Amino acid sequence: MIESIQFANFKSWGSPPPMRFGRITGLFGSNSSGKSSVLQVLLLFKQTAESLDRSRTLHLGDERTPVDLGTFYDIVRDHQIGRGLQFDLRWRREEPLRVLDPARRHAEVLSSDELRFSVVVDQVGEGEAALLSVDRMSYGLGRASFSLTRREDDTTKYDLKAAGFDLRRKPGRPWPLPSPIKSYGFPDQVANYYQNADFLSDLSLAFDELMSSLSYVGPLRENPHRTYLWGGERPAGVGFKGERAVEALLAARAENRKIGRGEGRGKRYVLFETRIANWLQEMDLIESFQVRQIARNRKEYEVRVRKTNSSPEVFITDVGFGVSQVLPVLVQCCYAPEGSVIIFEQPEIHLHPRVQAALADVFIDTVIERNVQILVESHSEHLLRRLQRRIAEERLPNDEIALYFTRLKDGASELVTLDLDMFGNIRNWPEDFFGDELGELTAMYDAATQRVASG
Repeated sequence: MIESIQFANFKSWGSPPPMRFGRITGLFGSNSSGKSSVLQVLLLFKQTAESLDRSRTLHLGDERTPVDLGTFYDIVRDHQIGRGLQFDLRWRREEPLRVLDPARRHAEVLSSDELRFSVVVDQVGEGEAALLSVDRMSYGLGRASFSLTRREDDTTKYDLKAAGFDLRRKPGRPWPLPSPIKSYGFPDQVANYYQNADFLSDLSLAFDELMSSLSYVGPLRENPHRTYLWGGERPAGVGFKGERAVEALLAARAENRKIGRGEGRGKRYVLFETRIANWLQEMDLIESFQVRQIARNRKEYEVRVRKTNSSPEVFITDVGFGVSQVLPVLVQCCYAPEGSVIIFEQPEIHLHPRVQAALADVFIDTVIERNVQILVESHSEHLLRRLQRRIAEERLPNDEIALYFTRLKDGASELVTLDLDMFGNIRNWPEDFFGDELGELTAMYDAATQRVASG
């Protein structure tokens, strides 16, 4: 689970304070205030981790990745190439990472479930010869830290240092190390140059595992179809646009996957599709839905829904647009592996205010029942109000929800931590956070009074 992130010089952000993550982390704010950039920092490193090119420092994106950020010039603050992009991350593993010393009969010398990663990336060279390069990269594990720093006299050579741990060089000439693998991996030569540094690859592997646990569902979800194709694949998720939601449903059905509902001793397990149907019913969107094979031994499937008990069964394309838009969100909440992190960008798009509020309950159910962490970027007042209400009702403690407001100040994005008390109140509510509702009502009353007086 992610504990916190901090970054500097990324797009409109200067150097904001560390951003603490809760089991649910919410980002609110006006358009173009920097909310999406926070998500993009994580997605940038996710697509870098998934790139097959080990020499690519950062994968800034293309049509196949969650985000396409252009060039380093596009993402660095004020387009000032001389600035380095800095990223700091703290996270917690399900199991501690243990370091054994081969020289002492593999005695344990380090063990911790908390890891830290930090990197500074800049551009070296100019024009067509310009390349992204790691200036400094470091990991922390327990009391120890390990850093790889680029030499000033040769931008392709690096020095490895450790604090709180005794790294022992192998006999021979102290060769410098080459560039890191991507922007977060120690080079393979570390194991050849040091007697007790094999475990450093476990640190970058832990980073890989974290990035692979991230899933993302974007704001522009695919339109519903009358038929869907599925040939038995097991997708990693529902896709950035929710285009693989039906495939994920069918994959879960083939595995006879069950989802826990409730908590503690009252927890019971229901079929994957049953849990999705329960949520849709609670949202009062539809009474039932079915994913059905068109004919035996065919790859084509159709999604049929029933609005009410007395309504005829129809295609998902023939009901309100909101059903197809919320379905990928619900499926991803159930489909993501336990212990993973789900990023939702504006999940409330095309949804009625009542359903937007109900999404908050879906997220709370998910983090409690499935031990999943959720990061959501939203414009929905109704979603936020429901979160506040559930805190007051003690459904989820206030310290397990982290809420933030982003705004532009003097041309730079600013991150404001919303001070949430145990009763769900926000003590530092920003002025006109969701518009001036009282002002609108007052203006409407004044206009009505003037019309009556003049009539």
